[in-house]
Amino acid sequence: MASTPPRPNRLKSYALVAIQFGCLIALALTGPIIARNPLLLAMEIAALALGAWAILTVSVRNVNVTPDVRSGSRLVRDGPYRWIRHPMYASILLGALALVLEMPTPARWLIYAVLAVDLLVKLNYEERLLSAAFPPYAAYREVSKRLIPFIY
Repeated sequence: MASTPPRPNRLKSYALVAIQFGCLIALALTGPIIARNPLLLAMEIAALALGAWAILTVSVRNVNVTPDVRSGSRLVRDGPYRWIRHPMYASILLGALALVLEMPTPARWLIYAVLAVDLLVKLNYEERLLSAAFPPYAAYREVSKRLIPFIY
């Protein structure tokens, strides 16, 4: 169970989520959302599978789109969280990359860059909140990577 987490900055949390969804909507509106290239389609399927696995691991009712730590939440370290601390963000980045590679335009690369920066800012902010809420989080950080297993 989480101890009393620090007060999150609600404006920051919602702004990060708004940018994230804005980028995803922009990608969906500027090109196909289902890749025709088999490799890119496999990337999309892998992204969806990773995201679904992460959601099922934490349970659907505990999913939170903001980086804020909910009162009474628990630190999850199984499923995909065994290897990466932010599998949902990884799934978003992988799926969005497949979309951009399917139709690579300067505008779509810019949208992807904004999305990546937004998710990295969100990830760092969330890690500060998680570290404050869960004392064991420091040890968990030592044995897991942020987004890419065994690499980063």
